Amino acid sequence: MRLILASASPIRATLLRNAGLDPEVRPARIDEAAIRAALEAEGAEPRALADALAEMKARRVSDGAPGMIVLGCDQVLALGGRVFSKPATPGEALSQLRALSGRTHSLLSAVVACRDGAPVWRHVGTARLTMRDLSDSYLKDYVERNWHSIRESVGAYKLEEEGVRLVSRIEGDHFTILGLPLIELLTWLAVRGDIAS
Repeated sequence: MRLILASASPIRATLLRNAGLDPEVRPARIDEAAIRAALEAEGAEPRALADALAEMKARRVSDGAPGMIVLGCDQVLALGGRVFSKPATPGEALSQLRALSGRTHSLLSAVVACRDGAPVWRHVGTARLTMRDLSDSYLKDYVERNWHSIRESVGAYKLEEEGVRLVSRIEGDHFTILGLPLIELLTWLAVRGDIAS
């Protein structure tokens, strides 16, 4: 099976490769910030936001890849009525982490599969994470030590790295937290006969 991952995320590509798949990585070129802003202005819920962005990425790449399965992915962090994006600066990362400290938030990870420019399957996984009450001095040091990595993550942490120290409780699937609902995707591919089961 030939599979394209319409994402620049190294962790998503690694998850697929570790599962025995060999995706071609072809990041989608979309103005994600503008699309996200437009959807939020229309009142899109976090789940719909993640799903719509994943679909747009998959469609964009699928249009130029006839006959192939293209996976578009997106992850959204929701806390109360607020949706977090990847932090643009260390100061924004610190602000996000302060807002998350001592509270429970949701990570919504969407994957949409397209073929010939049309969606053929979709799933949005949800995980809930509770953060420890974190001191401001620790958070400042954390951002300074990890900025090069966390700037690519909503909420300014990576659970697979030092970010695991920020969390006191997790409800949900580990792969969803990493940005790809892998179990559901592999199940769909197996049911279709694209992978052995």
